[in-house]
Amino acid sequence: MNIVKKNPNTLLMLAISIIVVILLAISMFNIFENLDADRIMVIQSPIKGSLTWHITAGLKYQGFGKVTKYYKLDTYEFKIPVRFNDGGHGTIDGSINFELPFDNTNLNRLHTKYGSQKAIQKQLVETVTNKCVYMTGPLMSSKESYAEKRTSLIRYIEDQINLGVFRTTQKDVKTTDPMTGQEKTVTVVEIVMDSAGAPRRQEEAILASYGIKTSNFAVISLPYDSTVESQIKQQQAINMKVQTAIAAAKEAEQNVITVAKQGEANAAVAKWEQEVIKAREVTQAEQRKEVAKLERDAAEFTKQKEISLGQGEAERKRLVMSADGALKQKLDTWLEAQKCWADAASKYQGQWVPTTIIGGDNKNYNGAQTFMDLMGMKAARDLNLDMSIPNKK
Repeated sequence: MNIVKKNPNTLLMLAISIIVVILLAISMFNIFENLDADRIMVIQSPIKGSLTWHITAGLKYQGFGKVTKYYKLDTYEFKIPVRFNDGGHGTIDGSINFELPFDNTNLNRLHTKYGSQKAIQKQLVETVTNKCVYMTGPLMSSKESYAEKRTSLIRYIEDQINLGVFRTTQKDVKTTDPMTGQEKTVTVVEIVMDSAGAPRRQEEAILASYGIKTSNFAVISLPYDSTVESQIKQQQAINMKVQTAIAAAKEAEQNVITVAKQGEANAAVAKWEQEVIKAREVTQAEQRKEVAKLERDAAEFTKQKEISLGQGEAERKRLVMSADGALKQKLDTWLEAQKCWADAASKYQGQWVPTTIIGGDNKNYNGAQTFMDLMGMKAARDLNLDMSIPNKK
């Protein structure tokens, strides 16, 4: 304090030094600016007003210029009301990613018109997305958006965001309400196609004209108003009944086919069982036939054998008889005849000759002997048997 009192200029110099330090400290934050990897930065010159863009990460020279930063990739989350061609309402809850361009021309246009990340999302991305959702609703009914055209709903919105809004035409169509069964007239919106079959566009793609690319459009949920929700539930119940009935009909039809096929299979099995029996019977009959044939052949052979044996035996006997005149047989027969008469004569108790003979030669006759001799001679004569012994020459 004594030094300051003695030299007033010292206080002034100290004050100036403090101000210079403060200014240098402040200027340090305006000379250089650090850029993160997920950002784009533009520096506006304080003197000329020129714009310098930086898209790579690192420490960048600011030169006391105005710094504005943008995200390279950002996400717009939305809940957008939609109205369908049958009058039903719903709310599409989803999100879409958008990526800023890296070329200076498009970046300058975006910066000079919108000036901030929030403005680009609010005034550009959000507006385009909402319009495309609004224009897509009339292309289908509430039921279609819930079921068969659910994927088309997403595809139509994303297509219009990237390539431009469809040119459409409207027409009234009579249709039957699926809930009440009553006929009603609805306004159907159809996409106008060119000669190549591609959709015509009502306007150019706004985001694409600024070099903005969108991706990953996703619908998280699509709640409908209470009336549509009730109709959808009723339709689902009807569809479930229809599907159940169809399934039952198909099951019954399949059962009929199964029973028919089972019957055919059983018939085929029975037929083949009969064929097996038939084949077995035929085989057995053929076997019996073959056995009978063999037996017949054997009998014929036996017959021929017996005939041959008989003929041989007869011929043998004939030859034997021819050789000795059937002497043995004749002798056996004569002997048997003699035995018979001798036996009969031995049992006879009467008179063999008369007791009185008139005339005669006074000879004694033995009647029994005479009778036996007569019978022996008769047998010999019948057998043509010569009892005399031929003289040897």
